[in-house]
Amino acid sequence: MKVLFNGNEMEFDAPIKIIDVMKGAGIVDKNILAMKVNGKPMGLTDVVDCDCELVPITFEDEEGKSIYRHTSAHILAQAVKNLYPTTKLAIGPSIKNGFYYDFEFKSTITTEDLANIEKEMQKIIKANYSIKRKEIGRADAATLFANMGEDYKIELLEAIDENEAVSLFEQGNFVDLCRGPHLSSTGKVKAIKLTSIAGAYWRGDSKKKMLTRIYGTSFDKKADLDECLLRMEEAKKRDHRKIGRELDLFDILDEGPGFPFFYPKGMILRNVLEDYWREVHRKAGYAEIKTPIILSEDLWHRSGHWEHYKDNMYVVTIDDEDYAIKPMNCPGGMLTYKRKPHSYRDLPVRMGELGLVHRHELSGALHGLTRVRCFTQDDAHIFMTPEQTEDELVGVMKLIDNVYKVFGLKYSVELSTRPEDSMGTEEQWNMATDALRAALARVNMPYVVNEGDGAFYGPKIDFHIEDCIGRTWQCGTIQLDFQMPERFDLTYIGNDGEKHRPVMIHRVVYGSIERFIAILTEHFAGAFPIWLSPVQVKVMSITDRSSDTVNAIVAKLEENGIRAEADTRNEKIGLKIREAQLNKAPYMLIVGDKEVESQLVSVRDRKDGDLGSMSVDDFIARVDKEIKNKVIK
Repeated sequence: MKVLFNGNEMEFDAPIKIIDVMKGAGIVDKNILAMKVNGKPMGLTDVVDCDCELVPITFEDEEGKSIYRHTSAHILAQAVKNLYPTTKLAIGPSIKNGFYYDFEFKSTITTEDLANIEKEMQKIIKANYSIKRKEIGRADAATLFANMGEDYKIELLEAIDENEAVSLFEQGNFVDLCRGPHLSSTGKVKAIKLTSIAGAYWRGDSKKKMLTRIYGTSFDKKADLDECLLRMEEAKKRDHRKIGRELDLFDILDEGPGFPFFYPKGMILRNVLEDYWREVHRKAGYAEIKTPIILSEDLWHRSGHWEHYKDNMYVVTIDDEDYAIKPMNCPGGMLTYKRKPHSYRDLPVRMGELGLVHRHELSGALHGLTRVRCFTQDDAHIFMTPEQTEDELVGVMKLIDNVYKVFGLKYSVELSTRPEDSMGTEEQWNMATDALRAALARVNMPYVVNEGDGAFYGPKIDFHIEDCIGRTWQCGTIQLDFQMPERFDLTYIGNDGEKHRPVMIHRVVYGSIERFIAILTEHFAGAFPIWLSPVQVKVMSITDRSSDTVNAIVAKLEENGIRAEADTRNEKIGLKIREAQLNKAPYMLIVGDKEVESQLVSVRDRKDGDLGSMSVDDFIARVDKEIKNKVIK
């Protein structure tokens, strides 16, 4: 058997453990966690039995982090079973930045219990149990887990063909049903922390039992764990749900789970974002449209959403006919294009819509404004000739890039290819994917490929923005679609006088207004740039004698398009300044007897503190310039 490893081709008798191949090559590297064998991740104690190429996996690789944290989840499960033997195990995968395991406890577990579980995990890590993979028949596995009382494992086994072998992983006194791969021993985990507890329905089904989900994270260096925990603490301080209530911007109430309320100041923030969106799109040649929230069920069959998305849709009966509340704006855009004939001279047609959509999200998945049941997508649809496709894709990429730069947001790009559950021919998908690749190359935009994660009607480019504490959020997306024009029989008359099928782009920039507001709130910790701030200037009196002057200054600021509030309460000026600072006002103007007499104002900046005195006119000029330039401090 020939093995290509570390640049050398070696021969071994098959079968052989991967770790023995490493020894044969004289490689002792503690950073190697697992190995890609002909592209497939495998554990170091797994066996190879054919010609292959081995590529090391370390913690620096995404596969390495996943394997490391999947093993951490098994350590958590073993610790729980040691401490609470009657607990039933569900599933425990790695997730982005961590892992979790779902359990059915006989008694209630709280956050206070995590410290004891973590101590038990440390004992398991210190014991350095070997992690061994074992294959057995499905029937034997079912018997094993039935004897252990592990009902959830038996249910998982029922979905596997009865003639198929399944893999188990053993460490010390613990065994779990798992595909793997895993680390070679529990002692390989160096730094681990349990972070929270939540409820989770078994298999995400609200009709099934609510389980207890324990979250954690792990790293190969303690310093990296410490840094992660600091970021998590910072994220708690920046939680948009908390800031939204404190600044009286928005909230989710018990009377409407997943349906956000926006209050007056939150509406100012929202409207500023929408006004900016309209300005950008008007300059880029988009026409704004508005399509209905409720449309007939037949339309959703035509679009393919009924087949691929029905479980996420709200349905309603009107006059004995079935309708659906739209989960996406696309079909309305199709009908808008189709309302009249088009010539090739009309194309491209760019239509933008701030469209309210509703999606049926499970209650356990809801989270503030980032995961809601109704939200406004800043949608746009572009209809074009095949020859115009690359230019239009490039134009959208540049538009998204310019918008994110205005907010000071860095981003990364991901190209997602054809999923298993898709519409259309392989030829159409290849054409669409090649067009996206060509446009990315033309603007010299680096990207990674996410295989199989495209929309059901076409491949897509996703933009993941990074906030100030390093978290990433998927916001903008560009989807190239050959399917919807076909399904809706969209046409244009070409220069040959014949009917042709347009190509279509779906795209968003913010993603959704609600989610983008949540991201900005956490990114800026509520201290929005002055052009976004609901209250841009707080004007405060030192004594009652200056109250009239304060009100006159506020009126002048408002006349000049600056959002201002007066604070003429009979309170000490120090208290007023502290409250304005807590309310994240970008500027504070302080007016006392001295300022009234000199016709100047004392100016404080939210970040830089005291800026001295200046005339109201000079202050207005300063603020007006910052607003127009969309300055971020």
